[in-house]
Amino acid sequence: MTQELTTSPQTETARPSSGADWWRDAVIYQVYVRSFADSDGDGVGDLRGARERLPHLARLGVDAVWLTPFYASPQADGGYDVADYRAVDPLFGTLSDADDLVRTAHELGLKVIVDIVPNHTSDRHVWFQEALADRPRGAARERYHFRPGRGADGELPPNDWESVFGGPAWTRTTGPDGTPGEWYLHLFAPEQPDLNWDCPEVAEEFASVLKFWLDLGVDGFRIDVAHGMVKAPGLPDIGRTEQAKLIGAQVLPFFDQDGVHEIHRSWRRLLDSYSRAHDGGPARIGVAEAWAPTSERLALYVRPDELHQAFNFQFLRCPWDAAAMREVIDESLAATASVGAPTTWVLSNHDVVRHPTRYAEDSPAQGLRRARAAALLMLALPGSTYIYQGEELGLPEVTDLPDDCRQDPAFFRTFRESGQDGFRDGCRVPIPWAREGESYGFGPGGSWLPQPADWRNLSVEAQTGDPDSTLELYREALAVRRELPGLGDTPMDWLDAPDGVLALSRPGFVCTLNTLAEEVEMPVPGRALLSSAPLEYGAGTVRIPADSCAWWAI
Repeated sequence: MTQELTTSPQTETARPSSGADWWRDAVIYQVYVRSFADSDGDGVGDLRGARERLPHLARLGVDAVWLTPFYASPQADGGYDVADYRAVDPLFGTLSDADDLVRTAHELGLKVIVDIVPNHTSDRHVWFQEALADRPRGAARERYHFRPGRGADGELPPNDWESVFGGPAWTRTTGPDGTPGEWYLHLFAPEQPDLNWDCPEVAEEFASVLKFWLDLGVDGFRIDVAHGMVKAPGLPDIGRTEQAKLIGAQVLPFFDQDGVHEIHRSWRRLLDSYSRAHDGGPARIGVAEAWAPTSERLALYVRPDELHQAFNFQFLRCPWDAAAMREVIDESLAATASVGAPTTWVLSNHDVVRHPTRYAEDSPAQGLRRARAAALLMLALPGSTYIYQGEELGLPEVTDLPDDCRQDPAFFRTFRESGQDGFRDGCRVPIPWAREGESYGFGPGGSWLPQPADWRNLSVEAQTGDPDSTLELYREALAVRRELPGLGDTPMDWLDAPDGVLALSRPGFVCTLNTLAEEVEMPVPGRALLSSAPLEYGAGTVRIPADSCAWWAI
């Protein structure tokens, strides 16, 4: 192992602290806790393992870390089925481990954002257990969406809503005497009953949960399904099937309802109160995981009195095409500028196919070339950037996992009923840290999903110090981004460029992206800072290789 891998967090050089508006141009690294680092050898990542690897993130040059759920959970959906929002699941450690992680991150100059899951709980949550034991229309059932069924004997679901994971969004209960009872709503797995945010008790409980973690020292929350907490009055039918394909394409009676915005306003007031309590120090932020049909509707989530950021899935879903990328970038910047918020940029996360594989139309090598170039484009844009763990290593999607290894709940429903593709496990395979070992440094035991053998060559250890590696490209890009004031929260302009090429300028800086399958020759824009592939020069010209990106100082 390299020295960087064995250095303890306490001896790593701390990065400089950020100001109150750190989030406007922050680079935030997503840690999928199950797959980041395992400290106890059970094959599953945990909080202590994540804490021990924080020096990697400090050296990488990010500003904050976002942790996926580590709360007490039966793990029916990778922890997004929460049984106790104030407890750490023993699979991931203890509350003391969470406190240690936050403190160590702060010592390294890293902010900490944690997931919060307010749309639904686990079916093992004490509230839902009380609801099942309660009578129809009882007070405990008001916290969720319980309804009588349709049909002569209530044998049909209350409406035609479908689960995002496939199949009906309703499951019928069984009474103590064994007779069929009411139905309850779950937009995801049956083990994830949806909360009823029209019930005041729900809002009061989540305000208390947020305060609990803010008091522990976290710097913000990534809000899971931030667009889904409010349902249309009367829970009306949609009138068609394959509803998962409509998410992000149109407003649905269970997603992107206007009522969610009042919830987010109340949370913003709470977050601001913590910032004020610390003498106007760094902001505590809220980040919306929100699917909206247009950039304009997404911007509603980040109005000045609502959340600080919202994920820009339009950019993530954009094809490898210069014109399409420019359109998405323009629409995103215009929408957020209309409300005075920064745009976010993201290429991968724990729910989508990794972008080196998405971009690989002809070969894995082509996918990696494009992924490296896309990373430089993303890091050159105004606003905040999210990096998914392993992205800095150029990890591809694992597409050949055995069926008996898979744990994505959508996988077990999709082949029978229309929903998500069910293959999210492929982007969740534990990342490699070392060339050798049963799990390539992930932990002293194995890993909960099998890692490809060739990942040893993509490990942190293998790539560290290699100037041509993707890891060193990310490290250098983040260092340049931090050093150049023009790459902060500043405007950008498009420059003239050949078809298939994007050229943008920021103060003192130019970025050129060639999306074509052949090299492009153009005038040298300035002094070369960084490129995703080697450049060749002529008399006052530069040849930019196919599927590559370069940065220039002017």
